[in-house]
Amino acid sequence: MASTAKLDMSQSRLASTPAPAPAPVKKVHYPFWFGGSASCFAAAVTHPLDLVKVRLQTRGPGAPSTMVGTFGHVLKNDGFLGLYSGLSAALLRQITYSTTRFGIYEELKSRLSTPDSPPGLLTLVGMACASGFLGGIAGNPADVLNVRMQSDAALPPAQRRNYRHAFHGLVQMSRTEGPASLFRGVWPNSTRAVLMTASQLASYDTFKRLCIQSFGMSDNLGTHFTASFMAGFVATTVCSPVDVIKTRVMSASPAESRGHSILGLLRDISRKEGFGWAFRGWVPSFIRLGPHTIATFIFLEEHKKLYRLIKGIPEDKQKA
Repeated sequence: MASTAKLDMSQSRLASTPAPAPAPVKKVHYPFWFGGSASCFAAAVTHPLDLVKVRLQTRGPGAPSTMVGTFGHVLKNDGFLGLYSGLSAALLRQITYSTTRFGIYEELKSRLSTPDSPPGLLTLVGMACASGFLGGIAGNPADVLNVRMQSDAALPPAQRRNYRHAFHGLVQMSRTEGPASLFRGVWPNSTRAVLMTASQLASYDTFKRLCIQSFGMSDNLGTHFTASFMAGFVATTVCSPVDVIKTRVMSASPAESRGHSILGLLRDISRKEGFGWAFRGWVPSFIRLGPHTIATFIFLEEHKKLYRLIKGIPEDKQKA
């Protein structure tokens, strides 16, 4: 009887002992340059699609009007390497533009949230708009070069600029058109960057959270692919009108752009082409931006995964 009473008392004490608190979830602070690095990898994969999109948006009379036709035209006239015209400018753009927007966005997200209280959609959109605006300004010179180098081969030989690489283009533009030319189209470009970052980064985080919390998916490659695909669709649709305007402004020669405001350009385009101009090149834009968005976020998630592995942070004890 005595031993039974002792056993009952022991079990009672065990039952009253509070369970150990779960280990706190650790928030990981990732390096600032991860977004730019991931975007460079993605740009190297999707550059031919971006080139075709620019050629379609700036095509002249008699140029192919379809994505497949433009691919064939480039291969026939410029060879396979013609699909990578302007790659150096594209990489420089990602190093400046994407490093800035991703870095500031992730920094703000890290400072304005806790593992137990992730930011809501409106907060994500606000942070994305601010980081996108700054990224658009930082990346504008490389963006002008990127558009020019991609569309150069489609111009008559006498009108080609023939930049050898991105840094040669920066020097030539500054010498012949003045330093202000590096920021041609900075306002439509910054507007596009705000829309792109808000519709891409904020929607990716939102879709990823929905996949995990509402549909019971794991934080794995399938979830990253699904969320980034949906983010690419949203970003392409939201950014299409500004993307067309930005491309037209940046590819214009000094004579063409002199005396023309953004509103004047809008009136001219609408009068000549109707309101369908806003979504000209949407299909190649999505075919380019969709894979680019998918590749960027998959590379970014792999950057983060490798970083956690190197730092020895268990997967279930971290907060991205």
